[in-house]
Amino acid sequence: MATVVVRSKENLKQEITAGRHRIISDEPESAGGMDEGPDPYSLLIAALGACTSLTLKLYARQKKWDLQSVTVTLKHEKIHAVDCAECETKEGKVDRIWREIQLEGNLTGDQLARLREIAKKCPVHRTLTSEISIIDL
Repeated sequence: MATVVVRSKENLKQEITAGRHRIISDEPESAGGMDEGPDPYSLLIAALGACTSLTLKLYARQKKWDLQSVTVTLKHEKIHAVDCAECETKEGKVDRIWREIQLEGNLTGDQLARLREIAKKCPVHRTLTSEISIIDL
């Protein structure tokens, strides 16, 4: 796995290098940026969407199912913990990610149901729903 390096550029723009790939991240103009790339939360949920889609395509390929296309639409928001019935946290704010998965192909109802279960097993989904330890060096 490649090491990711993030370097600050002019204003709030960030240059992300992941192996041989480069990505620009920025804040929208309304937050003081120049809107030259996705904001950090968009990158975070994009990682979840990419992992979900890849996981489903790989699973369907292994099963030889006719999954032709996966579209994952995501939205992130911060909500008050008291407004989240399913959350353990009851004070402050919690992060909520909405994920809609559209599957296209010649698939049975059972296959569609299984793919929706598999989506919850993508590695990024598991990371985001588990305890995370960030070590500052």
